[in-house]
Amino acid sequence: MAMSSANCVSSHRFTAAVSSSSCTYAPPLHSKQARGRAGLPICNGFRLKSSSTSFSGHENSLHKTTRKAHPRRVVCEAQETATEALEVNDSTWQKLVLESNIPVLVDFWAPWCGPCRMIAPLIDELAKQYAGKIMCLKLNTDESPNIATEYGIRSIPTVMVFKNGEKKDTVIGAVPKTTLIATVEKYLDRR
Repeated sequence: MAMSSANCVSSHRFTAAVSSSSCTYAPPLHSKQARGRAGLPICNGFRLKSSSTSFSGHENSLHKTTRKAHPRRVVCEAQETATEALEVNDSTWQKLVLESNIPVLVDFWAPWCGPCRMIAPLIDELAKQYAGKIMCLKLNTDESPNIATEYGIRSIPTVMVFKNGEKKDTVIGAVPKTTLIATVEKYLDRR
């Protein structure tokens, strides 16, 4: 039985620390054990898809403050299907890309780019398919133009693969998933 977040908001309490990027779920009358015995879904908490969203907790209401115009989602921690490519920017580039212990696929994109929106679901599928083997990231070239310039991005979408902090491969344009898989497979550690 699926429960939308709108239903959760009206019938349950949410609490969150202002500096935290997650909120917790507290069933109003039932314990987790009682909910499990009754066959009801058990939620182990919620996490926000972006750190730019904050919640202020008032009983039976949810107030959302967003710094950007991009919509954000609340995802149940128990859902392991929410694996998607993470966003990278100027401040996280060094740690997430150059210092990564596993290969990194970076999708250089912009919100106004139609072909970028076409391959975005493919990048998310790769993130799920290769979870733990390769890290899939997205860099918005409008928000981080210095990195795009440093790596010679002239056309988007451009997908680059990094390994041990070095650029290894580049794929330009909206290509089929098979092309992206073939590119990724070349840089996986076979142990």
